[in-house]
Amino acid sequence: MMDLQKFFDRSSVEVARALIGTELIFGGAGGIIVETEAYEPDDPASHSFRGVTPRTRTMFGPPAHAYVYRSYGIHWCLNFVCRPSSAVLIRALQPTSGLPEMEERRGKTDPLLLCSGPGRLCQALAISAEQDGLPLSQPPFSLTPPPLPPIIDVGTRIGISKAMDRPWRFGLHGSVHVSRKFV
Repeated sequence: MMDLQKFFDRSSVEVARALIGTELIFGGAGGIIVETEAYEPDDPASHSFRGVTPRTRTMFGPPAHAYVYRSYGIHWCLNFVCRPSSAVLIRALQPTSGLPEMEERRGKTDPLLLCSGPGRLCQALAISAEQDGLPLSQPPFSLTPPPLPPIIDVGTRIGISKAMDRPWRFGLHGSVHVSRKFV
């Protein structure tokens, strides 16, 4: 069993890389984490960069908690809090559990369209603001490390307008479930 407090109490860049291949189950549905992005306190692209707000208060709390926010007023995004004011965005999963529920929530049956992208992932898992601040060490969350260290692709983050050059996006090598291919 993972010591989640210790695992998450470090740099989000380290955690983002280490999460690749981890199984994430939320309320019986989920899969293998195949894509993540790191956000650090001194990072202009991070929500925490300008300080604590009602939206970002969870990022300034203890490690190993979910930070959930709405992106562009449309999609929920799931992040895992690391050291205070840093987090890892969970960008994509390879769906493995609860496929019928995820298909119903998404209105899609193609596994490539279920969890490839942070908004799709949250819709498939039924994650919303209600999960903001929940501990990752307790149900409905379950995290299981990969049986073997995976091969990891590294690239620049996507969908941001600041600090775009930082190589803080990580993916499972060869996965067809990432939101965008690594080049």
